[in-house]
Amino acid sequence: MGYKQSMPIQAESAPITSEATPQAHSRHLPLAGTTNFRDLGGYQGLDGRTVRWRKLFRSDHLALLSPESQLQLLRELGVARSADFRGQREQTVDHYAIDGLQHHSLAIEPTLVQRAFSLMQQGQRLTPDHTVVLMQDTYRSFIHDNAAPFAQFFEMLLDSDAPIVFHCTAGKDRTGWAATLLLTTLGVPQDVVLQDYLLTNDYYHRPAEAVAAAAHIPEEVLQVLWRVQEPFLTAAIEPVLQDYGSIPNYVEKVLGVDAKAQQKLAQMYLE
Repeated sequence: MGYKQSMPIQAESAPITSEATPQAHSRHLPLAGTTNFRDLGGYQGLDGRTVRWRKLFRSDHLALLSPESQLQLLRELGVARSADFRGQREQTVDHYAIDGLQHHSLAIEPTLVQRAFSLMQQGQRLTPDHTVVLMQDTYRSFIHDNAAPFAQFFEMLLDSDAPIVFHCTAGKDRTGWAATLLLTTLGVPQDVVLQDYLLTNDYYHRPAEAVAAAAHIPEEVLQVLWRVQEPFLTAAIEPVLQDYGSIPNYVEKVLGVDAKAQQKLAQMYLE
């Protein structure tokens, strides 16, 4: 179970799309006010079982949801709780409070991305290659520096199987690592996990205010900051494999989700 160190991550399987599945579910859900809201259902996991549809959602932040989309989130999708990985300032600036949705702050500060903007403000030239290195550092920081919020995320998952949406600002980095940990623990193959991660590049669109705020930053740098790349994810996966042998072992030893709890997750979230 989990990633094998001897097997590189390659996206060789059939592409994952947002087309309707045989179960009449769509992966990408165009809720007004979000662009990267997706269902993790339908992926094959442990023992050939599939991830349950309409239980696990990943997204960009929810502060811009229209009233109609809020109703859709609560009534049609039945989402009862959110896990918000944004930093405290992000949560304050783009605050949301939706009646019927329990908001849980699992704050991870975007310190390394902020460092990139700070370098620009200091007059230093930030290149795409340098930005990739900063993003890789960000992902490495998830492993230990930010382990506590991801441990809390698993506690939420184990506490109830009520539909949940987990998100950060764009739904790509902090959210992408959370999805990687969860799907791999459920036995979803590495190439499929990678394809799900890369779907952000198909769906996420920068809000107008984010475009305006970053107008002074070269577009080639923004293309790195606002998109995802396989090297970002592998920057976190490779040291986890080196130190723990697999992601499920890491989830047990660092996040405190032991084998029994992982079996419970499979019972809760796999068909």
